[in-house]
Amino acid sequence: MTQGKQDNRESWLNRVAAGMAPLFEALDAPLPARIRVAIGFTSAGRKGKAIGECWDNRLSADGHFEIFIRPDLAHAPDAMPAQIAAILAHELVHAAVGIPAGHGKAFKRVALGLGLVGPMRATTPGEAFLAAVAPILEAVGPLPHARLDTDGESTAPKKQKTRMLKCECATCGYTVRTARKWLELAGAPLCPIEDHGRMEHEPLDDDEGEGDDEGGG
Repeated sequence: MTQGKQDNRESWLNRVAAGMAPLFEALDAPLPARIRVAIGFTSAGRKGKAIGECWDNRLSADGHFEIFIRPDLAHAPDAMPAQIAAILAHELVHAAVGIPAGHGKAFKRVALGLGLVGPMRATTPGEAFLAAVAPILEAVGPLPHARLDTDGESTAPKKQKTRMLKCECATCGYTVRTARKWLELAGAPLCPIEDHGRMEHEPLDDDEGEGDDEGGG
């Protein structure tokens, strides 16, 4: 593991959040005492569009607001710390004003006060925010994170292609293949040779016996 001022991404994020706490206090919107921050995919997964997410502390077993920032952001390495700090600030505003406030007036007041700009549902760092966060980032040190490329190999289950099941005439051996859904909807096809009747088919998945529902990664 590369050693530096921070051992991991979460400690970096938590130090940045602590550094921003006085900015929130100056806006009469103090941060809650219990907040956890992590880099990880939001509830919609890697295919979701959200770049950050804050979960209400009432959903946490020990009363923490839980914040997630996705790991595959495509910011340039030198710009990434400030951009992630801006995403963190956005989610911290949710924790400060309460999740039920959404992106309404209370959220907007604090977000603008921090120097975040643009639509409240998708704020970006303005010049005032970048100036305010610069000394915090300098004190915290390098961000121990690099963009994750989600198009490569992982232990995630691979999407299974449609399996074509074999159908065979018991009389003459004529064979075709068809998708399971057609066997379920219409049954096996008829052999084109007159009077040979309906073909036999491979077992459907549910007919192949019981097995584990989950596989190891």
